[in-house]
Amino acid sequence: MAARALLLDLDRTLVDLQSYTDYAAALADVRALMGDWLPADVPETDWDRPTMACMSVLHSLIGDPRWDEMSAAIAVHERTAIPQSVVMPTVPDALAALRELPTAVVTLLAAELVPEVLAAHGIGVGPQREVDVVVGRAWDVRPKPEPDGLLAACSALEVAPADAVMIGDSSWDAQSAERAGIRFIGVPSSPGGLVGSTETVPDFAAAVAKALRD
Repeated sequence: MAARALLLDLDRTLVDLQSYTDYAAALADVRALMGDWLPADVPETDWDRPTMACMSVLHSLIGDPRWDEMSAAIAVHERTAIPQSVVMPTVPDALAALRELPTAVVTLLAAELVPEVLAAHGIGVGPQREVDVVVGRAWDVRPKPEPDGLLAACSALEVAPADAVMIGDSSWDAQSAERAGIRFIGVPSSPGGLVGSTETVPDFAAAVAKALRD
């Protein structure tokens, strides 16, 4: 059944910010602020260790009063990378199609960064633009691989999870979609990013076309 709404990962699905973000420096800042933490139980993917550690600590601290400080420390480095970020292959070809359905971006990036990242590559957020809703990381929303952000996006778009399709590049995206009861289409950005995912296509435009068609 064709999708009635699209949920999109951002990093390395729409735009590659991750490759240009100094997550090693971000991790050093986090460690300076809080020391050690208990690791989160998160799925395998091929992110480098600093990136995985930064995302893991935010997952571990959900509900903790230190979360905002840690997220802000990491966001400094993510924002610095925006001018170097690059749009992913075939995304420009699919932008017109995004306007055919309600569309949300569900991302591990801080919500306030998302419009800046997308605008740098000609992708708008708001009425009559490519993206209607943004669900970014927040202290009170369990991040991917939990389903909370995807379910919040479905609620905001007024669509049932079973009628939505999630497009992403990592095992975290795939697992969050599975837990939310949402169909997932993978767009691998690297060989080990989508461990165990069964429905994949070569690029973003193909994923959007498949979601609109099947």
